[in-house]
Amino acid sequence: MEARAKVMKALGHPSRLFIVDELSFGERCVCELTEMIGADISTVSKHLTLLKKAGIVLDDRRGQQVFYRLRVPCILNFFGCIEAVVKETGGGE
Repeated sequence: MEARAKVMKALGHPSRLFIVDELSFGERCVCELTEMIGADISTVSKHLTLLKKAGIVLDDRRGQQVFYRLRVPCILNFFGCIEAVVKETGGGE
């Protein structure tokens, strides 16, 4: 249960959810994700580090740039479930 909670916690931020969703389309470098999110590179790197420690993404350093990709694309199945909950509940709190 602790390992599952770690994965859930890693996904528990809008920017990290955005990153995972964006990586579903293919790998991205930190610079691309930084531009898409509109945050500084330090903040985006911290989000990516947390996702990496939770086992959600892998990184690949190429020269000065680091590229990220999903480690287990099946995480996107979880996104489908989240969407079903949001749709069913109207997205309310």
